[in-house]
Amino acid sequence: MAEPHEGPAEQERRPAELRSALARVEERVAGACEAAGRDREAVTLIVVTKFWPASDVRLLAGLGVRHVAENRDQEAAAKAAACADLPLSWHFVGQLQTNKARSVVEYADYVHSVDRPRLVKALSAAAEQRGGREVAALVQVALEKEGEGGGGAARGGAAPEEVRGLAEEIMRAPGLRFAGLMTVAPLEGAYAGRPAAAFERVAELSRSLRVGAPAATMVSAGMSADLEEAIAAGATHVRVGSAVLGVRPPLR
Repeated sequence: MAEPHEGPAEQERRPAELRSALARVEERVAGACEAAGRDREAVTLIVVTKFWPASDVRLLAGLGVRHVAENRDQEAAAKAAACADLPLSWHFVGQLQTNKARSVVEYADYVHSVDRPRLVKALSAAAEQRGGREVAALVQVALEKEGEGGGGAARGGAAPEEVRGLAEEIMRAPGLRFAGLMTVAPLEGAYAGRPAAAFERVAELSRSLRVGAPAATMVSAGMSADLEEAIAAGATHVRVGSAVLGVRPPLR
């Protein structure tokens, strides 16, 4: 994506904005960990940089951020290439078409949005073609689909009753490592408006899966509005965008 024009004033203002916003988010994460009786090191902050330029990723890296996320392959691929010299782990968190799997495995260390067997197969084949590169894969849980066998909701993700089968598919897939679960607080269904209960449900699913997959410890849950509830429920990774980067003005 094209970089917005930046004059001298903007070049000075943006680093200060990001430093201040990152400090506020860090205070929230640390406070939530303390309230939950958890070590701060138990929670990884992933900054979601979608719609923001690579220059912001560079500034964030300079401020100590090591995990960044994108949800559109075209933007993610270009940004990862522009920042290839930085010590970053890249997370893909958006809905993913199987025909984009080859592109995504070129840069993504983690794919959070695995929600169907065809995608497992596509990512595995792409990882193998990439020379055996291992990609950490998380099953995206859509709690609004619970009891519907995966139907009835437009948002991506697998119904809770599908999660174990998908996890087992990933564990059998060459080039993939089953890392854990991801969720977004539901906008509909029994958990709508109840993020704390939703995150507790996903934590429960995670605990049941770790009986057979003890290394799959990741629980990716919580965003700018609900990271405290996610941390209280045991999230290991929180995905924060607007609270760090702000609300991006419309592109002209």
